[in-house]
Amino acid sequence: MADLPQHVDIHEEGPREGFQIEPGPIPSTEKIALVEALAETGLRHIQVCSFVNPRLVPGWADAEAVAGGFRPKPGVHYTGLWFNESGLRRALAFRERLTVTGSISLSASDAFSRKNLNRGHAENLEAMRKQTAAHLEAGVPVTRLGIMAAFGCNYQGDITPAQVVQTVADGLAIAGEAGVAITDLSLADTMGWATPIRIERGIGAVRERWPDLRIGLHLHDTRGLAVANAHAGLRLGVTKFDSTVGGLGGCPFAGQKGAAGNICTEELALLCEEMGIATGIDLDALIEVGRLAERIVGHQLPSELIRAGSLAAFRRRVAA
Repeated sequence: MADLPQHVDIHEEGPREGFQIEPGPIPSTEKIALVEALAETGLRHIQVCSFVNPRLVPGWADAEAVAGGFRPKPGVHYTGLWFNESGLRRALAFRERLTVTGSISLSASDAFSRKNLNRGHAENLEAMRKQTAAHLEAGVPVTRLGIMAAFGCNYQGDITPAQVVQTVADGLAIAGEAGVAITDLSLADTMGWATPIRIERGIGAVRERWPDLRIGLHLHDTRGLAVANAHAGLRLGVTKFDSTVGGLGGCPFAGQKGAAGNICTEELALLCEEMGIATGIDLDALIEVGRLAERIVGHQLPSELIRAGSLAAFRRRVAA
């Protein structure tokens, strides 16, 4: 069961995930400032914006301004998010600045699919077939499969490992029809239903069927278990995690107003650091960026490290 990785890839989604749910309006210049500050912390993957319908997600009405406004740092991969062909076209306009790759995005909960995407599972399968074809026609590789609500759903209740396995199978079938190979699978705890045992059972069921898929976790801290769930993932050898600085964000369609957002990047980095797992992140610098994010949104964020600081900082103080 315990197979700790030596290094993990942390994909920072704070700008995209956070600013989609803040009431705002938050100026584009401040969003850009956060993106650029994050790039100075050692993070190598930053999701900067969401190319979605501004009527549904007004916080990203300025996606083009942000995607075109930040100063790219060499060695950092910047990405965006989209859910349809219109969003893909918008992202492709920034192909020289953003790493544009495709994914097949499904939900293990039919009820959440309807809330989040306004289409049920069967309709979403057809939409993903069309989206995959559009990606390939545009020369965009499709190597990732994402499963939302993989551990439970506020609208549908418990999600079993068998349901996740079936949803993964549906996504891989779409990839097979299109002639593409999926190498990465993201399991998302979209509404914070995961517990360590659910993480173990979900990952175990998927690995039993597809042992070669690289599994990543997208964890929310809705019920305060994100760090515990990350620990469970690390013990299973998971090497890719999505997170948000300060704990920014949350899904606007989860039906739980005021719930905490994603696992805090700095808390995930601290966990890894104390377990001897490399992240490449300057934790103290990241904590300062968390404080910047808190100033930008104008309210307290969930991160405990924004107030407590890192253990390394106190070790240095003791040693002085």
